[in-house]
Amino acid sequence: MQSMETIPESIFIKILESLNSITPRQYSIASSPLMNENEVHLTVARDTFVIDGKDKVGLCSGYLGRLGEGDTIQFTIKQNPHFYLPPPEKDCIMIGPGTGIAPFRAFVYERGVTQGGGRNWLFFGDRKFTENFLYQTEWQEHYAMGVLNRISLAWSRDGKKKYYVQDEIRKHADEFLTWLDGGAYLYLCGAKEPMSVDVENTIRDILVTHKKFTKKKAAQYLEKLEQEKRFRKDVY
Repeated sequence: MQSMETIPESIFIKILESLNSITPRQYSIASSPLMNENEVHLTVARDTFVIDGKDKVGLCSGYLGRLGEGDTIQFTIKQNPHFYLPPPEKDCIMIGPGTGIAPFRAFVYERGVTQGGGRNWLFFGDRKFTENFLYQTEWQEHYAMGVLNRISLAWSRDGKKKYYVQDEIRKHADEFLTWLDGGAYLYLCGAKEPMSVDVENTIRDILVTHKKFTKKKAAQYLEKLEQEKRFRKDVY
């Protein structure tokens, strides 16, 4: 019997894929059917890591990265009943660093077609501006056309001090709270820890410092937004 070290990678992957214990991978759809009929776009980061001194890639992200034009795969679509666009006339704040940007690409395209008058504000961040600005030209086009009203960016490795989306929220705290008080819907997508935890803590902090809320009242403010379905999360 061959040892695991001598089995070709392609065969090893097929063996792994045949095991029932493999956890299904779920990706947010990054395209709008109004703009890309019969297409599904994904935003996938190729996972890389080291085991026993050897470079490895993630099972699913590596598999998708090896697909070529014309290849076919099997997949299922799972609806998230709690993560959907607000009415077209309502303002929308979207926070999605890294691949958390995926659903908001779909949102902005959709809002551009429906044109209900609601404003759109995007918070995006990653490591480096020159390497990780996902869909940069598309955001610039949306901004030029007036579909994207504001875009706030954070690059954690471009300066001496790490800078994240929550720092951008804090920087624009007054306007951020004005949008929320005016009825804007708030969306958060991406890593659950630490990103989503840090973002929620930052929002509570600016409620305390800028609106003079107690910590309890600040927590209740976010809880009320969730109850009203104006704060929607897709974190993992």
